[in-house]
Amino acid sequence: MPTDPQSALITIQAGLAQLSTLIVSYSFSAVGAVILLVVGYLVAGLAERSIYAGLGHIHGFDETLRHFFSQVVRYAILILVVIMVLGQFGVQTASIIAAIGAAGLAIGLALQGTLQNIAAGIMLLALRPFRIGEYVEVGAIAGTIEEIGLFATKLRSVDGVYVMAPNSTLWNQPVRNFTRNGVRRTDVTLSIGSWNDIDRAQKTLLAIAAAEKRIRREPAPIAFVASLGDTTVSLTLRYWTSAADYFSTQIDMTKRAKQAFEGISIPLPPPEMPAPEARKQ
Repeated sequence: MPTDPQSALITIQAGLAQLSTLIVSYSFSAVGAVILLVVGYLVAGLAERSIYAGLGHIHGFDETLRHFFSQVVRYAILILVVIMVLGQFGVQTASIIAAIGAAGLAIGLALQGTLQNIAAGIMLLALRPFRIGEYVEVGAIAGTIEEIGLFATKLRSVDGVYVMAPNSTLWNQPVRNFTRNGVRRTDVTLSIGSWNDIDRAQKTLLAIAAAEKRIRREPAPIAFVASLGDTTVSLTLRYWTSAADYFSTQIDMTKRAKQAFEGISIPLPPPEMPAPEARKQ
């Protein structure tokens, strides 16, 4: 029978042996985990740069989407590496993956509106119904596009007001892009008395259109009777300009039409001849 000091010594020796075994075992696991982390970090960075460069070779691919997709790939690799490192130490990764999935589902439900904006932002950047610098109208929102983000789009209204619109709002409604086609049609309408010379009025409108260099020759400008009133005739001058010249040309043509008609349109009908009885008096 071993004495009490001998029993303690044997117990200590057994514990040290077991500890050394654990240290050796976990040392290999720790070294492997460190190597895995370093390699995973390098691979994630390499994958990010490769995806970013590869998408850059696609003509017209948006810069924001390049950053977004390359970052998604990078973080996906890093998450996979962390799970593999935990597996090195005997952690049940299946439960971790299930927990991550449950957490992702909960976060997705909590941030449903935000995720809708992200999805809409990706679609807007991919399909490009509008670009930076274009003037658009989407429902009650109108302005020049200044920035397209993953969550919201920034616009500047015609009166200089800053507008931030959620991407889901812009994606779920028809978009009227006034800049995309490069040209716009303009109608300048004015009324003259029905007793005035309509042919002369139409020729005058076409003459001032022909003198304006910003008006396109094809399609050619036209002048026509738009509507008839009891004592007035509405004439319309229709012409095409570049989208950039739309507002300035409209302002100038409206002014010139008014000035040209000062010598044509008589605002009041000619006075009727007095009755014979009135002339005798």
